Amino acid sequence: MTAMMQPQIILLKEGTDTSQGKAQLVSNINACMAVADVVRTTLGPRGMDKLIHDEKGNTTISNDGATIMKLLDIVHPAAKILVDIAKSQDSEVGDGTTTVVLLAGEFLKEAKPFIEDGVHPQNLIRSFRTAAYLAIEMVKELAQSIEGKSLEEKKSLLAKCAATTLSSKLIGGEKEFFASMVVDAVLAIGTDDRLNMIGIKKVPGGNMRDSFLVNGVAFKKTFSYAGFEQQPKKFVMPKILLLNIELELKSEKENAEIRLSDPSQYQSIVDAEWNIIYDKLDKCVKSGAKIVLSRLAIGDLGTQYFADRDIFCAGRVAEEDLQRVAAATGGTVQTSVNNVIDEVLGSCELFEERQVGNERFNIFSGCPSGQTATIVLRGGADQFIEEAERSLHDAIMIVRRALKNSTVVAGGGAIDMEISRYLRQHARTIAGKSQLFINSYAKALEVIPRQLCDNAGFDATDVLNKLRQKHALQSGEGKPYGVDINTGGIADNYANFVWEPAVVKINAINAATEAACLVLSVDETVKNPKSESAQGDAAAGAMGGRGRGGAAFRGRGGRGMRRR
Repeated sequence: MTAMMQPQIILLKEGTDTSQGKAQLVSNINACMAVADVVRTTLGPRGMDKLIHDEKGNTTISNDGATIMKLLDIVHPAAKILVDIAKSQDSEVGDGTTTVVLLAGEFLKEAKPFIEDGVHPQNLIRSFRTAAYLAIEMVKELAQSIEGKSLEEKKSLLAKCAATTLSSKLIGGEKEFFASMVVDAVLAIGTDDRLNMIGIKKVPGGNMRDSFLVNGVAFKKTFSYAGFEQQPKKFVMPKILLLNIELELKSEKENAEIRLSDPSQYQSIVDAEWNIIYDKLDKCVKSGAKIVLSRLAIGDLGTQYFADRDIFCAGRVAEEDLQRVAAATGGTVQTSVNNVIDEVLGSCELFEERQVGNERFNIFSGCPSGQTATIVLRGGADQFIEEAERSLHDAIMIVRRALKNSTVVAGGGAIDMEISRYLRQHARTIAGKSQLFINSYAKALEVIPRQLCDNAGFDATDVLNKLRQKHALQSGEGKPYGVDINTGGIADNYANFVWEPAVVKINAINAATEAACLVLSVDETVKNPKSESAQGDAAAGAMGGRGRGGAAFRGRGGRGMRRR
C-alpha cells in the first residue's frame, strides 16, 4: 500500500517534451535518410542541379553538396549532423561533400533493420568503427603515388584530378579548359597555403571560354575622379607604392575652434591644409613609384596631380586585392608617406588596364615573387558564374590536396566497390553478429556506384553485377574498374584518368562513419519548453500580423499583437 502512495517525482519542467527508446532512434535515422535523399540526385557527372530560393528572394543554382546543405534550413537536430559533416568535408578537402552525406545516410539505412530487430546500437557502432578502419587501410593500400614525377607529368596528373572534380559540376562541359587553368593557378601560389592568394573575379557576359588566368593580380577599376583618363594605362617594369592613407584635401576637425584676430591668418590656415596634401603627394612622386594604390580614397586633387606627372593611381582598392598585390609584387603596405625607401616598393613586369566585358580591369602580370594568381570568370547568367566559382573552389582545393598528399585512387565508384568486396570477404572470417554488421557496412558503400548509374539513367542492378564480378576476380585486375558514365557499362577508371585524391575518400569514410555512429548513439531527445514557447510566440505574431487568427492566438500571440 505504501508503495502505491509514493508521490510522483517531477524531474523536468512542465511541458518538456522527451522522446526516447527505439522509436526515437528510428525517427532520427529517418530524418537523416530524408536529408540524404535531397542531395542524392546531385552526385556524379550526370547529377542534377538544385534551385534554392531563400526568403530574401536570392536564387542559387548549385550542384555542390555543401552549398545545398548550407542553404537548406534544416531544423531537425539529428539531421543537422549531416550538414556539419558536409561543411567539414568542404573545408578540409573541398570535394566529396555529396558523397559524405550519401554514405552517412546509407550507413544509417543499413543499420535501421538491426535497430528495429532489437540489436543494441553500441554493437553496431563498434562494428562500423572496425569496418571504417579496415576501409581506410584498404584505401591507403590501393592509392598510387604521383610523387617524383617531372613538373610536366605532375601538371597533367593534377589536371586529371581537377577534371574529375569538375566533371560533376555545371562547367563540366569545359572541364579540360578549366582544369589546366586551376592547376596553373595552384602551382603559381607555390607553397603558400592561403587560399585567398587565388582571386576569382566574375564578369557577366561572353562565354565560358573567354575566362582567363592572370599570373599576378587583376581587380576591377576602382571609383575614379576627374583627371583619371589622362593617366597612362600601361607600364613596363613599374615601381608600385601601396598605401593605407587618404590622399584627399581634408578640412580640419569640425569641432576645432580657432580664434583669429586678423583675416589674413585665415588664409594661412587654408594654405597649411593645402601644403599638407601637396607634401604627401610630392613624397609619393619622389619615391620613384609609377603606380600608387591606396585602400582609402585618392581625391580629385591627387588624381590630377599624379596624372600631370604620368603616374597611375587607384584609391579605395579592396583590402584583399591590396594584400594580393603586396604578396605578388614584393611591396609592403605603408601607413605613411614619410621616408618611403626602395625596399617597400613593389614591382612587376607589366601593368595594364584592360577592357573585360563592360568592366575595366587593372592587371599586374609577371610579378617577381609570383605567389598569387587571379582567375577572371566569364559567363551568361549571374547564377551560372556563381556556380562556376563554387566549382572552381572545389577544384582548387582538390589540386592543393593532391599536391600535398600526392596519392590518388580510381574514382567513379571503383574504390567503393573494391572496399565493399574486401569487407564482405573479411566479414566471413568473423564469428558472431558483427559479421552481419560489417556486411551491411560493405553493402552501404555500394550506394556510390549505384547512385552514379541511377543519375545517368543506366540500369544500376546490371552495372553493379558486372562490377561485383570484375572485382571478385582472383587476379586483382578488376580493382580499378568502376562505372563508365559515357557508355553505361564498366571501365578501368585508372586508365581512363577518373582519379581522385586518396585523402578525399579517407576523409569521407571517416566523417560519414562518425556521423552515423553519433546518430546511433543518441537514445533520447529532450526539448526545452522555453524554446518551444518562443517559437510559438513568433509563429503567433506572424499569423496575427496578417490580419487573421486573432482569436485563435488568445495566449501570448494575441497579447503580443495588442502591444504593437
